[in-house]
Amino acid sequence: MYKIRAKHETEHNIRLTSPEMASLWTAYLNDTMAICVIKYMLEKVEDTEIKPVFEYALNLAETHIQTITEFFKKENFPIPFGFTEHDVNLSTPRLFSDTFWLMYLNEMTIHGITGYAVALTSATRSDIREYYTKCNTSAMELFHKTTDVLLSKGIFSRPPYVSTPQNADFVKKQSFISGWFGDRRPLNAIEISNIFFNLKKDIVSRALQLGFSQVAKSKEVRDYMVRGVAITFKHIEIFSSILHENDLPSPIRWESEITNSTVSPFSDKLMMYHAMVLIATAVGFYGAGMAVCMRTDLALQYQRIITETQKYAEDGINIMIENSWMEQPPQADDRKALAQT
Repeated sequence: MYKIRAKHETEHNIRLTSPEMASLWTAYLNDTMAICVIKYMLEKVEDTEIKPVFEYALNLAETHIQTITEFFKKENFPIPFGFTEHDVNLSTPRLFSDTFWLMYLNEMTIHGITGYAVALTSATRSDIREYYTKCNTSAMELFHKTTDVLLSKGIFSRPPYVSTPQNADFVKKQSFISGWFGDRRPLNAIEISNIFFNLKKDIVSRALQLGFSQVAKSKEVRDYMVRGVAITFKHIEIFSSILHENDLPSPIRWESEITNSTVSPFSDKLMMYHAMVLIATAVGFYGAGMAVCMRTDLALQYQRIITETQKYAEDGINIMIENSWMEQPPQADDRKALAQT
């Protein structure tokens, strides 16, 4: 467990702020889910180079849960339900290959680093800031481990290369931002970076949902995953076509790394929550890509993709609510209701 030094703030019992509550509550759910998934990975992994990376990831997630639980107990904060051994079946057949799980872990670690950065910069208490500083450091170490093994196996999709500029210059024409009429300018490095990043994420997300669609017990959940597979396929086609138009490569696909198993290693609740996590991060990264793109046609593509993804997310939340799978986050006091009582 991370050892957080006692500071004068905690000694004087300074309460958790709403961002601190939010980040710890969300991290508890995400890490309990991760423990279930990684334990299943470790039960199936055969590659001796990959297994130690999963063991390191499991130790991090379990350490996080111990530390967050201590924070909650000190604050008399109710421990979330999260996910338990009832949400994973380690004896089921293999659903994905070792290399897919490694790529999956690499992508999820990127999400973790992003989340920890936000949690750190929105925290006020020194013990919470110290905790997320440690989380960031260990998450970056896991990112290095997963990336190094992917590179050593020759299965890491490097982003496209572009020629080094001969000199610094300024934009001279407003046609630089146009993407509809006449000749479109080539993509710039900033646009390539975000398109390629989102494309890699969508490829992993599609493969994961495709696997989930094979094994989900509920028809409602299976249909939702199938719909997600179709949506991400469309997004993959859009991003790939933009790169190909500029003679740039796309990342490798992972659908062939799914087995033909129809026995679910995870509960439908866990798979739906996992889908919601991927969708939420997708919307955030799409928005970041849209914010920095400088061609109007690219911005409109991002807008369309975000709108479609948000609608898909709303339908997923409704499924989770109907099945009593969605835990309620901490929320502000309802002053009107309190006044009436």
